[in-house]
Formats: sequence, C-alpha cells, structure tokens
Amino acid sequence: MVIKTILLPAVSTNCYVVADEKAGVCAIIDPGDPDPRILNTVAEEGWQVKCILLTHAHYDHTMGIPELRRQLPGVPVYVHPGDAEMPKPFFRIEEMGELTFYEDGSHVSVGDVDFEVLHTPGHTAGSVVLRAGDTLFTGDTLFKGSMGRTDLPGGSHEDMSRSLRRLGALEGDLKVLPGHMDASTLDHERKYNYYLKEAMKG
Repeated sequence: MVIKTILLPAVSTNCYVVADEKAGVCAIIDPGDPDPRILNTVAEEGWQVKCILLTHAHYDHTMGIPELRRQLPGVPVYVHPGDAEMPKPFFRIEEMGELTFYEDGSHVSVGDVDFEVLHTPGHTAGSVVLRAGDTLFTGDTLFKGSMGRTDLPGGSHEDMSRSLRRLGALEGDLKVLPGHMDASTLDHERKYNYYLKEAMKG
C-alpha cells in the first residue's frame, strides 16, 4: 500500500491517494478542493482511480468531487447514508452525482488494499474512519491531540465520545492520518490526547 498525502491549502484538508502499486489502482480519500495536484499525482504514478471515499460529507472534504466526476466518469463516490441529508451549506448533494453508500463493517477493495468502514458519528451523523491495514484515515473524528467539532448540524458530543472510545480500544499502534493537521499514531493519542483519554474512561 502506497499513500500520497496532498494538503489542499484552500481548505487545509488532507486529501489522500491510496494505491495498490502492483495492481496500478488507487482510491482518493476526501477530495476537499478541485486541486489539479490530485489527478496529477495519479497520472504521474500511472494509477487508475477505482473509487472516491469520504470520511464525511462536509464541503471541505467534498468540493473537489464535481471536477473529479467530470474527469473520472463512472468512478463511484462512497459516503455513509447518515450524511446524505446534511443541510446546505455544509454539503451540496445535488452537485455530487450518484452516491454509493457504505455502512459500518462494509469493505471496499482497491486491488489488494482493503478499506474497512468504521462508523464513528460525532462530528457528523455519518462520519466514518477508514481502516486499511495498520492505518486509520480518521477524517474529522480524531486529530493529533484533539477531536472534531460536535456543535455543527448532525454533531453529537455523546456520539463522539463513543466513537473515540471505539478507536481507543483498537489493538496495536495504528497510524492515524486525519482530515486536518499532522499525522499521529494511536498509541501517541492514547497517551497524550485529552479527549481520547476522557472517552476511554467510559
């Protein structure tokens, strides 16, 4: 598994291109801006985009989708159905085209890379964490030293606490690649992240 991180400066979102290099296929996670570097990265590596995966549907994770749709017709866009009814201006569903819904426990395969969907509501009702091997793409659920906001429409502090507790209970020192800010590890967050430590107290 090869991971390319593209910081989208317009919205300060981490977009990830995740590939099975041997098979020459990849997924794009959270294209928050129509930044040409996303598809330039894909083209430079010679990969084929198999899907677009969303950790949640806020505009700063989805604004690149209309342009990607134009250049990648037929490529499915996955989102949890809990975010399908998100009000404007956070999500413009009419601009997204046809959506494919995944649920907790769903798996999306891109070559030999298997993405497991962990439903982690709290930031939004349909927030998910995508696990691929020893890596967690945590969106706006878990950040280095922090967590996502819970005061926006669809947010819930109680749900966020349960979701953080679930992540904290995962075995191993998994890599944490969040939707914003720096990468981390699960052991680091279990030790230093106040919000995660409080959630794990139950």
